[in-house]
Amino acid sequence: MYKLLLFPLMAVCFFALYALQTDEELAMFTLFHGKRALNYAVHAAAQQSDMDKLADGVRSIDPIRAQAAARDYLRANLRLDANNDPLPGTLLRNRVEWLDWAVINENNSFPYTYTNNLYGYSVTLHKPGVVAIVRLQFPRSYTVLQPIAWTIKAAAEITY
Repeated sequence: MYKLLLFPLMAVCFFALYALQTDEELAMFTLFHGKRALNYAVHAAAQQSDMDKLADGVRSIDPIRAQAAARDYLRANLRLDANNDPLPGTLLRNRVEWLDWAVINENNSFPYTYTNNLYGYSVTLHKPGVVAIVRLQFPRSYTVLQPIAWTIKAAAEITY
């Protein structure tokens, strides 16, 4: 008789462990995918040179073009719409929030240390660059894990 009770209890435990493992693997995939997408976005933004200043021999990033490029790259890589909401059929289910954006240009002395105490981020730039911080929320498949949200940070410098 006790074996009839043991089998369903063990099955429930194994299914709970399977759900936990699946959610953990998807969470790590989501985090790495978001980090890679933000890295691509800031790298693209750092390449948006201010051509007028470059003609005078000054290396500088055009802030308007840089922000547009970063948003476009992040939207393309995470498959977001114009409001940063995920498109139907994608991995994410919640809006991606831009928490911080900074363009560090030639008006600063280099090496320049950018610090954001609110999000616990500090990076040293040796050339003009950009810094971005976004919040990404994990869409749980099962309810085994607590809700997870990451603050993803990235920075990139001008490459030439």
